[in-house]
Amino acid sequence: MTIQEITTRKEDQTFDCKSIQIEPKALAVPIVAFANADGGVIAIGVSDKTRKIEGIDQHTEKLNELLRVPFDFCNPSVPVTCSYLPCTDKDGNENRILLMEIPASSSLHTNQADEAFMRVGDKSRKLTFDERVQLMYDKGERYYEDTAVYGATIDDIDMDAVADYAKLVGYGKSPLQYLRENNGFVRTNKKAAIKREQSDARISSAEREQARPEVNGEEEVSTACILLFGKYPQKFFPRARTRFIRYEGVDEKVGAEMNVIKDVTFEGTILNQVKKTIEFIETQVREHTFLGQHAQFVTRRDYPEFVIQEMTVNACCHRAYNIKGTEIQIKMFDDRLVFESPGKLPGQVKPNNIRHTHFSRNPKIAAFLKAYHFVKEFGEGFDRICREQEANGANVPSFRTDEFILKITVPKVTEKVTVNVTEKINATENVTDTSQKTSQKTSQKIIDLIKEDPYISTSKMAEIIGVDRRNIARNIKKLQEQGVVRRVGPDKGGFWEVIV
Repeated sequence: MTIQEITTRKEDQTFDCKSIQIEPKALAVPIVAFANADGGVIAIGVSDKTRKIEGIDQHTEKLNELLRVPFDFCNPSVPVTCSYLPCTDKDGNENRILLMEIPASSSLHTNQADEAFMRVGDKSRKLTFDERVQLMYDKGERYYEDTAVYGATIDDIDMDAVADYAKLVGYGKSPLQYLRENNGFVRTNKKAAIKREQSDARISSAEREQARPEVNGEEEVSTACILLFGKYPQKFFPRARTRFIRYEGVDEKVGAEMNVIKDVTFEGTILNQVKKTIEFIETQVREHTFLGQHAQFVTRRDYPEFVIQEMTVNACCHRAYNIKGTEIQIKMFDDRLVFESPGKLPGQVKPNNIRHTHFSRNPKIAAFLKAYHFVKEFGEGFDRICREQEANGANVPSFRTDEFILKITVPKVTEKVTVNVTEKINATENVTDTSQKTSQKTSQKIIDLIKEDPYISTSKMAEIIGVDRRNIARNIKKLQEQGVVRRVGPDKGGFWEVIV
């Protein structure tokens, strides 16, 4: 990062400027916010209001206070990397700027006042209680699947399903013992047990046996237990279901133009939903047989079998079940499949690292599906999805998040989906001179960067490609006019999407 970039770059999702005069407790806010989000860099010694370069060398005592902030004012401490950038300050003197590089963290961080913040665009926003709990679920500090289901008892569990699973994993005791001894599926409510002991002390042994059967209100049933073994999980989680919708055409229309031709919902346990959903989608997938090389007939599917299975399993396995207002929706259009699942990408998983980064929002549910061979090896599934798509000449899936819904689009294999920016540009303008050819190469690099990371900033593009931001802006505008890329959402907080 150069001085010019620091003084001209707008504050955004991953960059902030702060005066050397900032108070330590105030600096803790953006540090915590960056750590809780995607990480970022804070340039200290530059006024965030005027962008004048103040420098840090004349404020040694203040600088030492700020260097201790990640340890003294953040809980837990944030592993910040510090470096110094030589500069000329506003008075013409040689000076330095402190760069604090904050990594994205797998933990939830707070300030001294136990307040949690998240970087959203160019602001460090304080999280509400519900948002804080959701972030803990997303980072794996808590698992919603472990929470007790209010009103659920042993009577709500299908013991035959538990027996089948216990046999599958080689557990030799009774189904009820399995639930009590494994994964916290059924556990004792300590407060209720203490209250019962206090009550027992006041009644006779005969009355005690009559009042306290083997299974009573002292035992809690977990969310994972109900979703995996419940007789009817939708009694407690009405929208914990999977809905398949098929549309005619490539758009989702409503009202008088509604183009839905199939609408089927699958309920029951997660295992039942996975099986039934995959079976039904298979009935909707077309196969094309044609004469290939060496006079042999070749059959090609709209979507590889593994892709359908893995995407369905991922949707059911990794959805945020604490978001109860909507179900998983799988939408089939003439040119793509769209999997919509409640919850954002969890933990440290991002669009640019998802092929090789594994994180389970619901590890007990994932382990269950692995035992039934629906989950292969942890962490390899999405990489194989991409390889299957590429092997069949199709683009890899793309991602976007609308509010709290993760939407993954899987292009149809038989469609021409390969992006060739050169062909697109040549079709709209006569590329002859050197400057146009250079612009063409820059446009292709922009496309490649967007495909790798849809959230990439224009500053980062300029830094990687080695041109200024105005050059990047001109090329992006041209690509938008040519229908190659589009911006989804606002300038701050949105992302890029390749259209063709």
